[in-house]
Amino acid sequence: MKEVIVAKFGGSSLADSKQFTKVKNIVTSDKNRRYIVPSAPGKRNNNDHKITDLLYMCYQLASHSINFDEVFSIISKRYMDICKELNLSLNIGEILSNIKTKIQEGATRDFTASRGEYLNAIILSEYLGYEFVDASELILFDKENKLNLEKTKLQIQSILANMPNAVIPGFYGANISGDIITFSRGGSDITGAIIASAVNSQLYENWTDVSGFYIADPRIVNNPRNIDTITYKELRELSYMGAPVLHEESIFPIKSVGIPINIRNTNQPDDPGTMIVNDSHPVNYAENITGIAGKKDFTVISIEKTMMNEEKGFFRKLISVFESNDISVEHIPSSIDSISVIVSNSEIHTKLDKVIEEIKIYCKPDSIVSYPDMSLVAVVGRGMINTKGTSAKIFTALAKEGVNIRMISQGSSELNIIIGIGNKDFNKAISAIYEEFKTKKGEK
Repeated sequence: MKEVIVAKFGGSSLADSKQFTKVKNIVTSDKNRRYIVPSAPGKRNNNDHKITDLLYMCYQLASHSINFDEVFSIISKRYMDICKELNLSLNIGEILSNIKTKIQEGATRDFTASRGEYLNAIILSEYLGYEFVDASELILFDKENKLNLEKTKLQIQSILANMPNAVIPGFYGANISGDIITFSRGGSDITGAIIASAVNSQLYENWTDVSGFYIADPRIVNNPRNIDTITYKELRELSYMGAPVLHEESIFPIKSVGIPINIRNTNQPDDPGTMIVNDSHPVNYAENITGIAGKKDFTVISIEKTMMNEEKGFFRKLISVFESNDISVEHIPSSIDSISVIVSNSEIHTKLDKVIEEIKIYCKPDSIVSYPDMSLVAVVGRGMINTKGTSAKIFTALAKEGVNIRMISQGSSELNIIIGIGNKDFNKAISAIYEEFKTKKGEK
């Protein structure tokens, strides 16, 4: 059976004609790269604009009966320049004119935004010599505009069955009325994952402008090491704690079937990138930890009460205070006579005094203290489970840098250790932990 690779290329990978050339070289270097999912053109430099942002602007202006010619001309020039520089005979001007007319006539916000991917896919299919298949024919939404994954998979299998190569625009599909419906921003990742699942791909490649994920945020740590392999669970933990990795929504179609995802760099295609694998993948204990991530601006409410553990209903009453005030709880580390409730500053904001007063009324604690401006740092990795001394190394690294630890929590799966510290120590803590673990076992 012929192997299939589905490759999704992000906006930075297709921002101009030079990037298109790189993409073609990547696609044609492996005959198994059969189905290609492009995003809309991204920024070419810091002063540039993403095409999708410009299309949203066109819709906004048109919906208020304001002329959008100037904005649309920027969009048109970008696509026409790409076609001209690639020497394509495609009549892109006529296609652009038709889209502009539809926007003028009241096209929906979703239709307007989706045209960035639509145009890029048409151009890329012409450049590669592949079939173009409109995502509106493949990605099916129900009458409530929710993705119908089962029908979508059947449709993809039916249409692509006898199509050895195709380019399918990301980000959108259509409902049963034929109206264009978009995913949330970054939705091309979802499209690629759906295609990969439906065609039973051996690999789903996600090409972007970085060589995979880093162990720590490069804005905090200088030149951090790449993550070679990460599981879905580790990915979820790091994503939850704010790491700039793929959101779980973008991989849900292939997580259940265990198709690996390879995050690759279009500008450095020889780099192996990061492989996202099934949770049952063998653990490499040479990797002490997989990644470090964190988020700022939490409030910790610390409650002490003697014999708390013997008071029936205490925890229910405590949590009900937060529930009744519509506040989400992030973590609840506890000991025999004390418990800390950690919430986002944005959630508790003006409600802190009210919450403390209600806890006093319902729970009658011996003491209650709040600590604002806290940060949470998570150290994540399956390799920690059977590796002795991991916690000690973390705490020693923080102590050396004078970081005061206010809270420690470890999940029952032993997949992560979460540490509460002051906001002022956030960058220092992440750097200290990274320095302690940056070298693999056996390396010098």
